[in-house]
Amino acid sequence: MTLAPSPARPRADRRVLEQRRARLRPGRLLRHVLLILGALISIFPFYWMIVLSSHRSAAIFEFPPPLLPGDRFAENFNRVMDSVNVWAAMGNTVVVASTVTFFVLLIDSLAAFAFAKFSFRGKNVLFLLVMLTFLLPSQLATIPQFLMMTELGWVGELKSVIVPSLAGAFGIFWLRQFFQNSVRTELIEASTIDGCGFFRQYFHVALPSGRSAIAFLGMFTFIGSWNDFMWPLIVLNDPDRLTLQIALSQLQTTHGTDYGMLMMSALIAVVPLILVFIIGAKQFIAGITDGAVK
Repeated sequence: MTLAPSPARPRADRRVLEQRRARLRPGRLLRHVLLILGALISIFPFYWMIVLSSHRSAAIFEFPPPLLPGDRFAENFNRVMDSVNVWAAMGNTVVVASTVTFFVLLIDSLAAFAFAKFSFRGKNVLFLLVMLTFLLPSQLATIPQFLMMTELGWVGELKSVIVPSLAGAFGIFWLRQFFQNSVRTELIEASTIDGCGFFRQYFHVALPSGRSAIAFLGMFTFIGSWNDFMWPLIVLNDPDRLTLQIALSQLQTTHGTDYGMLMMSALIAVVPLILVFIIGAKQFIAGITDGAVK
């Protein structure tokens, strides 16, 4: 018995052919080529850093420059470890960056939620003052902060780096704008009728809705704290309390610069940030779909 061909099969085949033709359109192909080219350009500085960290110092002046890794990676790594107490400095930096990130997320999100969804006396004036601190250059506060740390006896301690960075106007502004759009006023009113106070509304309404914005602010704050150089350079004078950026800067001496060691130190400093970015990026993307009002 012969079965008649199903009319749905030709339509499915035509749909597959149309999809394949759409993939091969010149505009789509050009867009993919440009994206791949942009990705390669973005990745090349990291690859170049890895290449130079495995060569001798004079390799940076060679022409044509070396494009493949050399055989001095382990040697440069050991020289950096012998010159600087990298693990202690990295531990100090992890403590500083993690503590600052935690308190910035906590304080800024609480303030932003209050500014976005609650009315109180002096709200607009207080928010304007917060924005004015955001407009001022951070260098203007260097001398007053140092005098304050001196009076408190905190110079040379990690808390002198942590405490001045526990809150920031950028985080308050960023999360306020996000909470205004993502947290529904009706849900706040309903939770108030049910007897929820401010902190229950914050934990059960604001945080789930603002997960993606908080993830971005966490990455932004951690990376900024990890790379902070000027203030720790001024206030930290104990060799056992140096952060990673300050410790690695000691590799540059007046007798010359070993670029192989410098590239190796830059690689050591950037690898943890890449790991944090990978983890944070996953949370950021997941927060786009999971941050809906529940």
